[in-house]
Amino acid sequence: MLSEGEYISAKIDENGVIKSKVFPGLWLAVKSLIEGNLAEVLNVLQQGLSSSEHQDFVNQLHS
Repeated sequence: MLSEGEYISAKIDENGVIKSKVFPGLWLAVKSLIEGNLAEVLNVLQQGLSSSEHQDFVNQLHS
């Protein structure tokens, strides 16, 4: 992740998922992505896009 011009490691949660702070709802399953398990990557991404955080973000964009 880029912060103030420097790259820093993104935090992975207890489920092995990186959740974007800039784009709420952008969730990436790290292990599944590395292993090429795209079905699980898409499943986790869909969960993020269905989250209340993402809906709040979308509502802010439309305000």
